[in-house]
This record gives sequence, structure tokens and C-alpha cells, in this order.
Amino acid sequence: MAAIHDEQYKIKEDLELQNNKRRKSTSYIESMEHSFCSQFLNGSNPWMARYVYGLIFLVMTLFAWGIRDYGRELLKEIERLKDCKGGETCLGTEGVLRVSLGCFIFYFTMFLSTAGTTKLHEARDSWHSGWWITKIFMGIGLMVLPFFIPNKFIEVYGEVAHFGAGVFLLIQLISIISFITWLNDCCRSEKYSERCYIQVTLLSLAAYIVCITGIILMYIWYAPELTCVRNIFFITMTLVLLHLMTSVSLHTKINAGFLTPGLMGLYIVYICWCALRSEPPTEFCNKKAEAAQKEDWLTVISFVIAVLAMVIATFSTGIDSKSFQEK
Repeated sequence: MAAIHDEQYKIKEDLELQNNKRRKSTSYIESMEHSFCSQFLNGSNPWMARYVYGLIFLVMTLFAWGIRDYGRELLKEIERLKDCKGGETCLGTEGVLRVSLGCFIFYFTMFLSTAGTTKLHEARDSWHSGWWITKIFMGIGLMVLPFFIPNKFIEVYGEVAHFGAGVFLLIQLISIISFITWLNDCCRSEKYSERCYIQVTLLSLAAYIVCITGIILMYIWYAPELTCVRNIFFITMTLVLLHLMTSVSLHTKINAGFLTPGLMGLYIVYICWCALRSEPPTEFCNKKAEAAQKEDWLTVISFVIAVLAMVIATFSTGIDSKSFQEK
């Protein structure tokens, strides 16, 4: 009798567990049917988490941009920033570093508090995909906090940030390669090859035209003399990489077409352009620096491309994390 009673109790527990899972699944489906705002205000939703985190990052990036270009008068009033190296010209850089530090602390805190989460409805998953109002106030606080940190610490963080930026570019490069490969395979599949042939051809042609045009303009703007050896080296290496990627992609054993090297060429030309454009205006080889200060549209284009690359990297990494596995 005791064995029968234990068996009945176990069956009852299993049924209750299944019912709880069914109710959670039903509540999640119902939450998907509501508007974005209602999902944002009511509970957690893993589906919208990456979009909200992306939006928070975009707002932080816009804030850093505004601090750099339009916040100098405000930063002058902050006593701690008045003695930064370079005088008033460094106030924008100091502000960006402090916003960057706040952004880093926010996302690193989220990483530490949610790393290793495996179950959909456990507490840490609810913290990851919910509590948005709390996290918005936390992000605002972390944006303000670095402005009260001494300059010496910000200088050290600025040096470390150079290394972090390099690591981020490497991760972004892997993610973008994964995304472009997926896009190329999709367009060349039996289902879409005939339907997308013209679009792929036009897109590949446009990508190569932009790449070659960008390389020519970089030679004109950033290598006006043969003495600009460093700039000539990086521009030439970009051209060599474009040619090498095209040769590998068109090899008979690969046969991946022109789309993959064309889109990757756009990315490496953009990276090279950003690096050369960031040279100090005092550099003789940077003839475009003085004109670029008056051309806000270049800054806007650069910002839009950078955000687009980060969005692609973020979503492709979230969808296909296998691209970071050694196998």
C-alpha cells in the first residue's frame, strides 16, 4: 500500500509540474500577443530583451556623441575635468571615456549577473529579460557616476579601452563574417538562387564599386605624398586583402561568388577609413582633417555604419554562437 501511495504521489507531482510548465508557456505566448509597450512594462520577455539592450546601447552611444561634439561648455563647469591634458580640446575625449566607462560597467554587471543561466524561467533569466525600468535608472546612474571619478583613473581606463576596442573589433569581425556567409549561402541556395540572382549581382557590383572608390579617395585624402608611408601601407594592405578575398572566394574548391568578398571588402575599407580619419589634424598626411571638421555628414555616415555593424554583430552572435567555437 505504501508503494502504491508513493507512486500516486509521484504521478501527482509530475502532473503539477507539467501544468506549471504549460501555464508558463501559455502566459509567454499571451505576452507575445500584446503590444511592445505592455511587454516592456509587464514582466520579462526573452524575445524582446536583445532589442531593448540594443536600444539602451544606442542611447548611450548618442549620449557619448553629444558629449564629444556639443558638451564642452557643460564639461567646462565640472571642476574635475578642467585639468585634463590638452586643455579644452580634451574635454570631449574625457567625456566620451567617462560615458564609455559607465556603459562598460552596466553591461559587465549584466554579464556577471546572468552568466551561466540555462533555464528560461529562473530568477536570473527574469532579471536578464525584465526589470527594464530598474535597469534604465541603473544605466542613467552609471552614466553619471564616472564624471565624479578622478582623471588619473580615466587616463588608465583610456589605455585599457584601446585593447578592449581591438578585442571588440575582432569579435565583430567574426560575427560579420558569419552573417555574410549565412546571407551568401541563403542567396545561393536552390530555393532562392534564381529569385535573388539579379539582386545579388547588383549588390556585389555596387559593393566593389564602393570599395574601389573608397580606396582611391583614401589615397587622395590620406596619402598625398610618398612620405606618408604608414598611410600608404594600410591603404595598400586593404586593397591586397580585397583582392585576396576575391581570389579565395572564386577558387574552384570554394566557389562562393562575389557577394561575400564584396561585403567584407566594404567592412575593411570602412575600418581603414575610420583609422586614417582619426589621425590628429596636425598630421601632414591627413589633408581631409580640416575639411572633415566642417562636414558633419561624414560623421553621421560613420556613426550609422558603425551602429549597423554593431547591430549585425550583436544579432548574429546571439543567433549563431557556434561561430565562436573552435570546432
